Amino acid sequence: MSETLTFDDICAVFVNYRTPDLLEKAVTSFRGFYPEIDAVIVDNGSKDESLDVIKRLRDSAPTKVRPDLLDRNYFHGPAMDRVMRSSEKKAVFFLDTDTETYRGGFIEKMLDEMNRGEDVYGVGRIGTVNKRGFPAKDGTKILISAYMMLRTRIYPKLLPFVHHGMPTLDNFGDAVAKGYRLIGLDMDSYIHHRGRGTASRFGYGLGLRGKIDYALNKVGL
Repeated sequence: MSETLTFDDICAVFVNYRTPDLLEKAVTSFRGFYPEIDAVIVDNGSKDESLDVIKRLRDSAPTKVRPDLLDRNYFHGPAMDRVMRSSEKKAVFFLDTDTETYRGGFIEKMLDEMNRGEDVYGVGRIGTVNKRGFPAKDGTKILISAYMMLRTRIYPKLLPFVHHGMPTLDNFGDAVAKGYRLIGLDMDSYIHHRGRGTASRFGYGLGLRGKIDYALNKVGL
């Protein structure tokens, strides 16, 4: 019998690093439409006003909002990897802190798509990127990580999310190569994604590697 995912089988995950203003809007706007879905806030060692925001969000719904406070900044990819390996839910819906949900109905559609088959790994907005993780016409098919739903039992079979400008690149490439499906959905009709909300303030933390990737991409290598 095939697996059927319901609201009880998913959680919404927000990974935060020192953007308390964005975090509060992202969580409250999502929960305004989906208060019944469990929410997990992973904080990457912010040690700033984020902790006050997280406490306020938890206190507003103690059975539905769970903080996961990390001791330091492990960066976005490794934090998502931690969630995918430890979650007891059958699927995880990732939502970036620089998002604002302005219309409901998308979780229902995502679940419908996830239930099209157990080979469906994820649902969200589809993009293509080159081998360095920059947008490209032809390249690796990915889901935009700002708003995507993934099946947790498939994740350990694939290459992990890593610290990178495109932390999901190897994972999605591996998924497609192994025959798992990524299904597209028009997420922008429901959620506004500002883009680079954390990176514009603090960068990607990639050092020289990031500069080299950027330079090589510019010259087409």
